[in-house]
Amino acid sequence: MPKVSSTEEVATGRGGRVRRVSSSLAEINVVPLVDVMLVLLIIFMVTAPMLQRGLDVKLPVSRRSAAMTDERVFVTVPLAYRKNHTVRIGDEPVRVELLAERIRQVTDGRANRDVFLRGDGGILLQELIEVMDRLKEAGVENVGIVLRLPEER
Repeated sequence: MPKVSSTEEVATGRGGRVRRVSSSLAEINVVPLVDVMLVLLIIFMVTAPMLQRGLDVKLPVSRRSAAMTDERVFVTVPLAYRKNHTVRIGDEPVRVELLAERIRQVTDGRANRDVFLRGDGGILLQELIEVMDRLKEAGVENVGIVLRLPEER
């Protein structure tokens, strides 16, 4: 914005000197400031991910330690569930009344208390929900349902 100045000649009582009165707008032009700040922001956004690095750690090796076997727990609900109320934990048949206790035994001492539930295609949703309730009773945190992708023809 151009500088606005107005001059008035006012005669003073002494010696006839002329006094100038100048009024200007004292505003800061923020457009260059915003441009500089945006450029700095872009520079920091680009360089910040490059500065983050992980630590290189050489883990100790032990010859006698047992291998971690945190295998997944699968509970299968077969079509015969309607008749005998038996599910399978892995390959072991278990009555649904004993399912909560057996799952507690299997998942005891694990940090991951997830169970994967497989059901026959002919099983009703209500029957799967009954088994899920028994699993939640046993303290299972997450129940995943295992699905099979349709085969390509």
